[in-house]
Amino acid sequence: MTTKYIFFTGGVVSSVGKGVTAAAVGKLLKERGFQVAVQKLDPYINVDPGTMSPYQHGEVYVLDDGAETDLDLGHYERFIDIRLNKVCNVTTGQVYAEVISKERRGDFLGGTIQVIPHITNEIKKRITAVAKSTGAEIVLVEVGGTVGDIESLPFLEAIRQLRSDMGRENTLYVHVTWLPYIGATEELKTKPTQHSVHELRSIGISPDMIVARSDYPVEESLTDKIALFCDVEKRAVVPMVTSPILAEIPLMLEKASVGEYLLERMHLVERKHPDWTAWSRIVEETRKQKPVVTIALVGKYVELHDAYISVREALKHASLALGAELQIKWILSTDLEKGGGRDLLESADGIVVPGGFGSRGIEGKILAANFARTQKVPYLGLCLGMQLMVVEFARDLLKTDRANSTEFDISTPNPVIALMPEQEGITDMGGTMRLGLYPCVLQPGSIAGEAYKVSEVQERHRHRFEFNNAYRQQFSEKGMVFSGISPDGRLVEIAELKDHPFMLGTQFHPEFLSRPNRPHPLFLAFIRAACKKAGIPYQDPPIDFEE
Repeated sequence: MTTKYIFFTGGVVSSVGKGVTAAAVGKLLKERGFQVAVQKLDPYINVDPGTMSPYQHGEVYVLDDGAETDLDLGHYERFIDIRLNKVCNVTTGQVYAEVISKERRGDFLGGTIQVIPHITNEIKKRITAVAKSTGAEIVLVEVGGTVGDIESLPFLEAIRQLRSDMGRENTLYVHVTWLPYIGATEELKTKPTQHSVHELRSIGISPDMIVARSDYPVEESLTDKIALFCDVEKRAVVPMVTSPILAEIPLMLEKASVGEYLLERMHLVERKHPDWTAWSRIVEETRKQKPVVTIALVGKYVELHDAYISVREALKHASLALGAELQIKWILSTDLEKGGGRDLLESADGIVVPGGFGSRGIEGKILAANFARTQKVPYLGLCLGMQLMVVEFARDLLKTDRANSTEFDISTPNPVIALMPEQEGITDMGGTMRLGLYPCVLQPGSIAGEAYKVSEVQERHRHRFEFNNAYRQQFSEKGMVFSGISPDGRLVEIAELKDHPFMLGTQFHPEFLSRPNRPHPLFLAFIRAACKKAGIPYQDPPIDFEE
């Protein structure tokens, strides 16, 4: 069949929920038997978010092929249960770098390079590449930013042109806007949405559907008003009230008959009737009263929870499957260094130390690892969290006070974590780490081996530093087990402790492969250990949402 394209734009304010809306629409279409892929168009000039501070951009989400992408790709993969690739995240930086490279090679035969057609043609080429690389029949494309932003204009012009290139029956525009609530008059206002649609239409795009986001119930009279003033069918104005349960969003769209409208509008016939039984069960289980398991998340960027969004979601997936209510205590690692936050550690049933870069807050994370080890609190270290677990172990049990990673102390006499040999001499920061999917061989009978229940796995990586193999023997003699190793035996991928309820660190990022209906095995094992420490009942075997 001819590839169909659905474009998502945002209006009124940023962070209005385009990514979750696109992911939920993708879920609707997959449930109807179509092969779906999603692409994010990001208007910033960075080539990718890999060198950006999490405070600027939230989490960097890594794909199988090593692409460092926007966190919205995590929403896409988790909701739709698909695996995306590097063509699914496009930035202004990538587009201009490619066009300028072509100009330098002389590909344009001396012509003047302009936004139209050269930049817009490159954007269109990257949009149409998604179907070719993924085999998708329907491609959902989210345009980052808000209509009216100057940096988004080339992307909006490109998707406008694609309707002429591909035909109206193969393209559809969804505009996601915000209905502000005026407290003084206790009413929702549609005027900002009207202005946003006017702005969109002024550049040649008329939305086929408007998703009206709100924190309050939206009366039919308001959707009728939006339809009238924005020239959209009444049934194509979809109110979307904020839900505390993300998994509920596809069910809300299903109830609003969004799936039927999209298929009708794109001249498609439903291949199978959607079965929401398993997904509805996720929502039902989320709403149930459950015993609370408390997890301390010790990070450098905890003021912005989106910096750890995949970790948070993976913890939720595992807790839900085990029948526990997750409570996260967010602890800034620099506070631990100043003597604060210990009460939060002491009240936790488990401790997670996630990834990060740079020396700020490192000693606080090491203190968290020490507390977990000495007090027998379940601990899960992710990437940097695994490396600092190793540093703490060396300082205390190997009696090497200056043990460290060479990332933080290049002159340490005990570099238990060191730069990977293939990283030596690399000066460029962007896209040069060990990135993407790599295999890991598991040791039978270990905590990791029992969790995965297979002999080999593949997990996503994002790091430059590794465990220094010169110390393997010393660590093993003191009770550290290297339960996950690269197939060539060269790289430590998982380390865990003997004689501890659960203390395990991974050099990779298991959070990227956890799904609402299929929690990651290591997160399940960790939450199970935390429930045991808390003395609360939990579901074992875990609830199977894929039944």
